[in-house]
Amino acid sequence: MKRNISFGFVLISIFFGSCHGQEGFDRQREIRAISAVLQRERKAHFDRNVELFMSGFADGMITVNIGKVSVPTTEETKERLGKYFRSVEFIKWADSAEPIIRFSDDGSLAYAIVQKQVILSYPDSLGKKLIDTTDYAWATIYRKKKGEWKAECNVSTNK
Repeated sequence: MKRNISFGFVLISIFFGSCHGQEGFDRQREIRAISAVLQRERKAHFDRNVELFMSGFADGMITVNIGKVSVPTTEETKERLGKYFRSVEFIKWADSAEPIIRFSDDGSLAYAIVQKQVILSYPDSLGKKLIDTTDYAWATIYRKKKGEWKAECNVSTNK
C-alpha cells in the first residue's frame, strides 16, 4: 500500500515536472487562493458542512484511497460525506507541516500536498464518546476554471 501511495506522488511530480511560472502569472496570489481553498475545507469539516466542502470539487472528482481509484457521482459523494460528518465531531484539524503548493507552467493546474493531524470524537455503539487521532497526508490536484480552483483528484493516506 505504501508503494502505491509513493507511486501516486511520483506520478504527480512527473506530471507537473518543473513548475516555473510564466509571464503574468501571479504565483503569490494563486498560492493565497489555494490556501483559502484549504481553509474552506477546514471550516467545512468543523461546521460539518457537506455543501461547503463539495463546493471546491470539480465534476467527476477522482479519489485514490485505501488502494482504490474511484469516480463517485456527486450524489454518492454527498451521501458518503453527509454520513461521515453526522457521525463525528472534529476537535483538531491542524497542519503538521506547511502545505506544499505548486503550479503547472501555464498556471491552469496546481497541486497541494498536505500533512495534517486530525482528532475527532464519535460515539461507540453504546453512545460512549471515543476520541481518535490520525495523521494524514494527501495530494490534491486542482484546475482553474472561470477564475476558481476546483479539486479534480485527491490521493490520500493515513499513518
